[in-house]
Amino acid sequence: MIDESDITFGGSYLDRADRLRGDVAAMARYLADPASRVLPFWQGKPLFDATDAGPRLVWLAANHPMLADHKDTALFLGLDDAGRAHFAADLSGTAPVDGSPAPVPHLPATQAFADLRAILGDLDHRDAAMAAPAKGIFEWRRSHGFCSNCGARNTVAHAGWRFDCPACKRPHFPRTDPVVIMLVLSGDRVLLGRQPGWDARMYSLLAGFVEPGETIEEAVRREVAEETAIRLGEVRYLTSQPWPFPASLMIGCVARAETTAITIDPAELEDALWASKAEIAGALAGHNDRIVPARKGAIARTILRAWVEGRVGL
Repeated sequence: MIDESDITFGGSYLDRADRLRGDVAAMARYLADPASRVLPFWQGKPLFDATDAGPRLVWLAANHPMLADHKDTALFLGLDDAGRAHFAADLSGTAPVDGSPAPVPHLPATQAFADLRAILGDLDHRDAAMAAPAKGIFEWRRSHGFCSNCGARNTVAHAGWRFDCPACKRPHFPRTDPVVIMLVLSGDRVLLGRQPGWDARMYSLLAGFVEPGETIEEAVRREVAEETAIRLGEVRYLTSQPWPFPASLMIGCVARAETTAITIDPAELEDALWASKAEIAGALAGHNDRIVPARKGAIARTILRAWVEGRVGL
């Protein structure tokens, strides 16, 4: 079993409150309320404060001067248990000033805009879960600013969760791309692959996008066959992880290998191998000279650890 609390970017404690997104007056009241909290982003990076316990998100009061010109495009993230509203605001259109690498030159020394992927292993679970939807939405906005139907510039709607075209009136919704990631087992061994350009000795579980008209199980079998020529039998769902780089949902599965001979597709993989449970345990502990597992915070590492600990399998 893999608990939701083990999954980075999953398990936000906020009530997303979709029921309120279409209430323009309510959103205006929340954004005018100094008690509301806003998470600033710049160039896809949320604002963090370096603490002894690791980086923590910086939430500003809704009336903070930094946010004055960005409320019209704020993203409503939801309500906490006390009913306090949380938003995210994209400051990317604000130019750096005074030679600062970010648009706010006088932040406290401990605060900076940080790449989520770069600090993945150090993120607080709740912080990661709240930053993920904003990261995904702001990336979607960046790449979908114009109506795909008529070409007019879209406008932000539904508390930040939708684009509307003012010309042809077509609504546009953010997309999520499903990706399967597979714990492929043969007895006490797991199948790992390595892509070109990865860090030295890094191996991970095989993964790939689900194609149109395909079930999750079919995608698992197809991807493994394409990349390694291994045929699979039983496939079962394990867990999932939002992956906002830019907009994927990782669907973790476990599968039984019916063949074991590996023939890699060099266009997909640099190498693939079978590794024993003992080898993976050593790799997770940093004591394997052949294999470095996926980084902390990635679903592949979470699944491998659960397998080593006997919590998942076939």
